[in-house]
Amino acid sequence: MELGTTVCAVRSKRVLIGNEVCPAVIIIKDEKIHQILSDSKSSGDVGCEVLDVGESVVMPGIVDSHVHVNEPGRSSWEGFWTATRAAAAGGVTTIVDMPLNSIPPTTTLDHFREKQQEATGKCFVDTAFWGGVIPGNQHELQPMIQAGVAGFKCFLIHSGVEEFPHVTDCDLHTAMKHLRGTGSVLLFHAEVDVQHTTHDPGDPCQYFTFLESRPDVMEVEAIRTVAELCLQYQVRCHIVHLSSAKPLKLIQKARQAGAPLTVETTHHYLSLCAENIPAGATQFKCCPPIRGSINQEQLWAALKDGQIDMVVSDHSPCTPDLKKLDSGDFTQAWGGISSLQFGLPLFWSSASKRGFQLLDVVRLLSRKPAQLCSLDNKKGRLAPGYDADLVIWDPEREFKIEEGSIHHKNKLTPYLGITLQGVVCATILRGRLIYREGSFCPEPLGKHLLIPQRKKEGQL
Repeated sequence: MELGTTVCAVRSKRVLIGNEVCPAVIIIKDEKIHQILSDSKSSGDVGCEVLDVGESVVMPGIVDSHVHVNEPGRSSWEGFWTATRAAAAGGVTTIVDMPLNSIPPTTTLDHFREKQQEATGKCFVDTAFWGGVIPGNQHELQPMIQAGVAGFKCFLIHSGVEEFPHVTDCDLHTAMKHLRGTGSVLLFHAEVDVQHTTHDPGDPCQYFTFLESRPDVMEVEAIRTVAELCLQYQVRCHIVHLSSAKPLKLIQKARQAGAPLTVETTHHYLSLCAENIPAGATQFKCCPPIRGSINQEQLWAALKDGQIDMVVSDHSPCTPDLKKLDSGDFTQAWGGISSLQFGLPLFWSSASKRGFQLLDVVRLLSRKPAQLCSLDNKKGRLAPGYDADLVIWDPEREFKIEEGSIHHKNKLTPYLGITLQGVVCATILRGRLIYREGSFCPEPLGKHLLIPQRKKEGQL
């Protein structure tokens, strides 16, 4: 079957449907899942050519709701063409683009239109867009909601780029008043500056020097603020890239009190730990920081208990020079990790050793991220009427990450050279075969996903 062609049906002995893994045939019609049959029927009964993938797992395409594409303005860091090819190679069929670090940022209706124009004709997977909340743009929020943004992102601390300033308490209250009743969601980079004393600034090439500059209390205090706002305004709120397990009790308490609050963590917090980061290895720098192994196990336990809702990449690339590898100075290096292509095997390699099942992968990497960005009526599930977005993968097979097989623009990543479990064999987007065994559909078939405004508040 040629890349780019429409797949009529897919058969596997391991299809993830609802809460079970079973042999099945998925019938596809008009870009949607038309029917799911038990595998007692032969290909002749189906009435069309069947793509038989044998024992390979077939599950909903991954929804990565936290991706920095950086185009326009910083396309040397990443762009829609390269980012979405990397996504397709990783079984990701939907990404949601962050409002920074592009120039201009997606903080006005005009900027949103500019972003869409830039992405046109370049997306190999379906793409939705977050807007941004910055000081003074409150009157742009409703127009952006009506134009189809998935929701909004804000920072409680310096974002790292001047064109996306962080918000004050006053800005937050103003934004909440404009978002109340819209059903939209506000995402928080939840760190705040706190007074902490250190007698010795330490060697900037040692990872623990950087780690001590971003202590857990920065996340705890930020999340305390978010929880209070969420309860007060009953606007959906979401904590992005939780790195510390310490605020989890605060999050649970707020939810029990009725706050529509959700939280994600990322592949790097679950796969990497501070004790193993070598001196000068600035490719490991991100904010909030990768913390210690005890904290990491607490994050895994919270995932298992349902306290953390989803796992995403926070793919945040830059050009190699900004990582300051020549000096190895963690304090000066750009903070961000590239992993869009490898989220599924990164997660599975660690999760399978901790008793997680394939159904957990669907929940945490597909279904919950789709719910966050109001795409849960079409993405993240194998069911009739849903988009025929499928990832076909082999959870038992191993592979080594090598530079030549990395499809995002800049190849620098802390995962280079490591061996992972779980190989993506093929990716199907709305019934079209867009990736198979290292090769791509020649033309980008992804659509822009504009989110219709919700009529009432919802909670995951």
